Amino acid sequence: MSTLLADASTIARRNLIKIKRVPDLIVFTTLQPIMFILLFGYVFGSLAGSGNGAGYREFLMAGIFAQTIIFGATITGSGMAEDMQKGVIDRFRTLPMHPGAVLMGRTFSDLLNNVIVLVVMTITGLAIGWRIRDGLGHALLAYALMLVFAYAISWVMAYIGLKVRAPEIFNNATFMIIFPLTFIANTFVPSENMPAVLKTIAGWNPVSTITHAARENFGNLFALNPGGASAGAAVRHRIEYTWALQHAEIYTLAWSVALLLIFVPLSIRTYQRSVAR
Repeated sequence: MSTLLADASTIARRNLIKIKRVPDLIVFTTLQPIMFILLFGYVFGSLAGSGNGAGYREFLMAGIFAQTIIFGATITGSGMAEDMQKGVIDRFRTLPMHPGAVLMGRTFSDLLNNVIVLVVMTITGLAIGWRIRDGLGHALLAYALMLVFAYAISWVMAYIGLKVRAPEIFNNATFMIIFPLTFIANTFVPSENMPAVLKTIAGWNPVSTITHAARENFGNLFALNPGGASAGAAVRHRIEYTWALQHAEIYTLAWSVALLLIFVPLSIRTYQRSVAR
């Protein structure tokens, strides 16, 4: 274990040095979520009705957080696909290091990248009127839950990145998966307003549950209601949440653990068998 952690920290440092030498990576990674917050917050917020744009922006923030950390996790896969194409992985395999160190170092560095993005997004959200209304402890729980889920998704992306033949293929393939996954959810609109089939899918979508859990911990769950959080108890009784949404934190953690149990060994095995393409 000590060898694994030492080797993984070396690989993580290598990936972070790459960001330092190519600062455009972190600049555009942070600019994209800021653009999403401003565009969705003010364009979609204008559809929320007179005087409720601020309420929609509070409702929106958790969804933007969830979408951004999932898209941020794709950096792991695109980085692995690029290293495979350039033959870097073959060089790593010749070195006396733990077989899981390259993947763990990659996922750790990308987790740190997600932390930076969450900080920037939080500052941006506070600047446009979003507020954390349920205390610092609940907010930290929401952030921790999002980072755990993002870390699990990173391992899925690492596996896909090792399997595809080029980074371009990875980008196209993951976009086709992640885009509907993040939109057929309660990220941008309440899922109870969707058609029956989409409502059912959204109700069991882990992206919905991570968004719902974050909203609840931020105190923004009923931001769209005219009565705000004070009318939350009455509204909650009228909405038929799925079991997943009723136990959003447990369901999200269960998905995270399941993804790690499946894709950590799969990714390590694929890495050991991989060759440059």
